[in-house]
Amino acid sequence: MRIALPLLALALASCTAAGPRDRYERLLTPTANPSRVVAAELAFARAAQEDGQWTAFRDYSTGDAVMFVPQAVNAHEWLAKQTDPAEAVKWQPHQVWSSCDGTLAVTKGAWQRPDGSSGYFTTVWQRQRNGEYKWVLDQGDTLAVPLPAPDFVQTRVAKCNAEQGVGVTTFERAAETGRGASQDASLSYEWAVMADGARRVLVRMHTDEGLAEVLDSEVAAPTE
Repeated sequence: MRIALPLLALALASCTAAGPRDRYERLLTPTANPSRVVAAELAFARAAQEDGQWTAFRDYSTGDAVMFVPQAVNAHEWLAKQTDPAEAVKWQPHQVWSSCDGTLAVTKGAWQRPDGSSGYFTTVWQRQRNGEYKWVLDQGDTLAVPLPAPDFVQTRVAKCNAEQGVGVTTFERAAETGRGASQDASLSYEWAVMADGARRVLVRMHTDEGLAEVLDSEVAAPTE
């Protein structure tokens, strides 16, 4: 309210008699801000280097966040038992998908370990009451060939006022599943872990052409 009230006062001073309600609604309606999600991802990566890898993962996650080891676990409970490695993994965001209202976003990018191995990550970010973002789902895998770095972080924002549902997938042979969606249902995600440890993460968003699957990440069962 400390921010909203001055904004409303300014709107009252500048509004004419025609259409003031539309102006108020635009001021009060949450909107997407992909650049803020990118900033959160970069701050997260920087904290891993400065504060410790698992410390940063814990600090930037919600209390009910999920990660895979390879089974799904509560991130806070698992991370509380971990010791930060001497040298943290590094990572960079390449893509961002955001809901129209900005309450949920998904990032994908590349990571590099100190031992020279590399891979990709997918992170689901949820906007908190204070406007900051924390992650609620994190997963990734190694790659034989590193992801090429883009010239800039690619961003996509879901269509607003979408009438379609978020979509639900029936995962065959799933031992565990979970899902979530933005408050306006314009962006959603689902995950499943199979009995053998393989997993899959799906992300859908509303576009001008309708409900679209924008990310489908499958990770094979561990061999060890």
